[in-house]
Amino acid sequence: MTAPRQLSLAVVGAAHPNKRGPTRRFEISVSHPGEPVELRPEPKNPADENAVAVFSCRDVQLGYITAERAPWIGGMINQGREVRAIFQWATTYGAVIRIAFDGEQPSIEGLRKPLSEGGSQLPDQEFYPDPEWPDD
Repeated sequence: MTAPRQLSLAVVGAAHPNKRGPTRRFEISVSHPGEPVELRPEPKNPADENAVAVFSCRDVQLGYITAERAPWIGGMINQGREVRAIFQWATTYGAVIRIAFDGEQPSIEGLRKPLSEGGSQLPDQEFYPDPEWPDD
């Protein structure tokens, strides 16, 4: 099975405070769809050695990739794979980002928020999440 080249990921932990600067929720509220975000593995994180922090283009932390996806994404970054990411949208729990691999630029074109997150849909269309990624 060929893995997709783009993926939407949840960013969690928005309720936790940042050590400096604006709060995570504030930074999420001022982030715009398509803005670049940076993924930073945190191998010395006392809560999770696989943690991958997400920072806005203004260098303010938005939160973390979920614990289920962090080992896989962090492993790719640590192996030298090019992973690019952009802000997709704010959610009730934090945010969603879009990532692409191996030099591809992530795109949010054609993606719509699910109704549960305040999105709108045409009556004859439904929201379909990205297919599940294999956990290699």
